[in-house]
Amino acid sequence: MIKKIIASAVLLSLVVTGILVSLNKAGFIGNDEVKELQAIEVTEYEGANLSSISKFRENSIKGPQYVAIENYQLSVTGLVAQPLSYTYDKVTDKYEHYQKVVRLNCVEGWSVDILWEGMLVRDLLAEARPLTEAKTVIFHAYDGYTTSFPIEYVTNSDIIMAYKMNEVVIPPERGFPFQLVAESKWGYKRIKRISHIELDNHIHYKSHWEIRGYSNEGDLDKSFFDVVK
Repeated sequence: MIKKIIASAVLLSLVVTGILVSLNKAGFIGNDEVKELQAIEVTEYEGANLSSISKFRENSIKGPQYVAIENYQLSVTGLVAQPLSYTYDKVTDKYEHYQKVVRLNCVEGWSVDILWEGMLVRDLLAEARPLTEAKTVIFHAYDGYTTSFPIEYVTNSDIIMAYKMNEVVIPPERGFPFQLVAESKWGYKRIKRISHIELDNHIHYKSHWEIRGYSNEGDLDKSFFDVVK
């Protein structure tokens, strides 16, 4: 009787083991590694049609830049009480995320409607604690490009520093790791590949295109060239 019980227990154990092995091979259990599938670009958001990421024209000053994310640091310096230096993951994990469809209008005559996702620049600045004499926020890019804004524009508005477009991580051709969604501004103010945010007291600071005659304000409802009086 005991031998039959033992034999039955062994047989049951073998059957259960076989089932577990089969389930494991099928991927139902025993797989602690999560395999991330490639993100798919969305084409519509809340009833509005979105432009494809591929509809952009490449007009960076040095072409696409491929940032080594393991070495990337975003710094916030200048006239701040608490300078910051964060890795890419620290930025995307630390701050609350926001989504918004915003049209980008280029001075070349084309435009795109994109669902942007990212962090509010004012949240980063709040942590850095701008000094009272800070008047201008200067954004620096990985390729040397720069642009600037009055500090009130950044701190009083929901300006997103985006890391996703249409629910896809921004590709190198579009400005990975971060692009500024400068609402109500022409496209040349929407700096890509942001690597450094600097606070300064120079209210007439001129950036890459501004020293070439483009408007420092870059307002969409005005000419993008400075009018010489």
